[in-house]
Amino acid sequence: MRNIKISPGEYYHICNRGINKQIIFHDHHDYLRFLFLILYFQSPIKFDHLNRIIKTFSEIVGQHRVLATGYEEDMVRKRSVELTAFCIMPNHFHLLVKEIDEGGIAAYMQRVLNAYGKYYNTKYGKSGHVFQGPYRAVHMDDDTQLLHVSAYIHRNAREIGKWQNIYNEYPWSSCQDFTERNRWGKLVMPGIILDQFKGKTDYKKFLDTSLAKVTEEELAYLAVF
Repeated sequence: MRNIKISPGEYYHICNRGINKQIIFHDHHDYLRFLFLILYFQSPIKFDHLNRIIKTFSEIVGQHRVLATGYEEDMVRKRSVELTAFCIMPNHFHLLVKEIDEGGIAAYMQRVLNAYGKYYNTKYGKSGHVFQGPYRAVHMDDDTQLLHVSAYIHRNAREIGKWQNIYNEYPWSSCQDFTERNRWGKLVMPGIILDQFKGKTDYKKFLDTSLAKVTEEELAYLAVF
């Protein structure tokens, strides 16, 4: 799968893209479905009536209400990974994730990618792989790397023309959860990043001026998006 060992207590930058660089998030419902998966699959809890839960989630998000599907507290208590930051782009995604339980990230990503792949192929009448092979995972060696990777993830929306100057408002990124109100409660845990700043305003200043450095390994993969 990967040439690195994923260990509990450590943070990893995870990314993947659509096969042949194809767009894999076409409309609001696609983004919303993937957002639900990365938030709610952090624990190994199995959901009955998944489509009904996603419908409730969609209504909550659409009405800008606090998440309350009835699963959040149990999920946080039982989760095997912790989501720190994310950005969902038209043909790829970035996550910053902490491994809590041994094998947590592997199980999390398998569930997320398989679930979205099935959804995508059913909706668009396709078959086969949706994502370009295995996801990439890069270990965060220190706090500096964590900061710069979080900036890279959050500034990613600048690649989309209309969001270039207001990337912090991009709805499919955790940027506004870092710079304004956290929309997802404990389902997104920005503390490891924000605790290194005086406040959210200082983090936003860092984003605006950061070179958003990433490792050579990450650049080699990201450059082909």
